[in-house]
Amino acid sequence: MSSSGASSGSHGIPRTLTACIIVLLLTSACVPSSSRGTFILLPDDNGKTGAILVSDKEGERFLTEPRQAVRVAPGTPPGKPFVMSEKEVLATVGPALEALPKPPVSFLLYFKHDSTELTEESLAMVRDVVRTIRERPPVDISVVGHSDTIGDRPYNYRLSLKRAQAIAALLVAEGVDPSILEITSHGKDNPLVPTGDQVHEPRNRRVEVTVR
Repeated sequence: MSSSGASSGSHGIPRTLTACIIVLLLTSACVPSSSRGTFILLPDDNGKTGAILVSDKEGERFLTEPRQAVRVAPGTPPGKPFVMSEKEVLATVGPALEALPKPPVSFLLYFKHDSTELTEESLAMVRDVVRTIRERPPVDISVVGHSDTIGDRPYNYRLSLKRAQAIAALLVAEGVDPSILEITSHGKDNPLVPTGDQVHEPRNRRVEVTVR
């Protein structure tokens, strides 16, 4: 049985179901076909599709197209690849796909200069954050504060922490359980837009909220 290294796409770990149906999403890998089943290559939530090599001592098949599948059985080469319709995929593995954990959702909330006050656009976005949290219980949420590079490092750390705490307070006021909030500050050390020191950059004055 052959093997090779594997790498995943922008969402990290591929999601795999290892019952009689095996579904692989956004992956480039060599997959041993040592048991009976069907391998289906599906796009990720952004519509991107990688590739998989289904391989054993009897032969190999390379899947590269969305919803492309191959059937395998012990002692025989992997079957000829074929493309499933969306209806066939849902009929085959729909309940299993629904049971998979949803990928994280991230939001960027921007602040006015040297302030814990959100811009008008970001204040309106808080509703989207709350709605996403309510749609995905149970969840854990990271709230990370950032600043631009104006000012010294200790000041910006404190300012960024206050920004993260301000967002956390808004979420708690909307009924979010404070025990699922992880509040941290990166200050000026992790800019979204790299700049030199003492540079105004509105896109760096932010809080990143990630809902998992």
